[in-house]
Amino acid sequence: MAAVCKSLYEILEIPVGATGQEIKAAYRRLARVYHPDVVTLKLKDSSADKFMSIHAAYSTLSDPQKRIVYDRKLFHRRDQPLAAKFSCYSGRNWETDQCL
Repeated sequence: MAAVCKSLYEILEIPVGATGQEIKAAYRRLARVYHPDVVTLKLKDSSADKFMSIHAAYSTLSDPQKRIVYDRKLFHRRDQPLAAKFSCYSGRNWETDQCL
């Protein structure tokens, strides 16, 4: 089964236009649930991975400069046609332009 790619906003369970306080509150709420020191022993393996993704999302969205860069990439990608989103082709370069 293929992994589902979630946006950082989906990971933190917040809307795209969330404020800094909403981002921080969501991070703290999720950290109380998924932090490896808090989770029961049987869920420890999956919670560590989940907490890592939550922390990565928070570190990106809580920094205004990183958030701007992320939002540009996120919304640029959403505007592309579906085939372009999953293509490994990243653009033209000099070598391939010569073959046209």
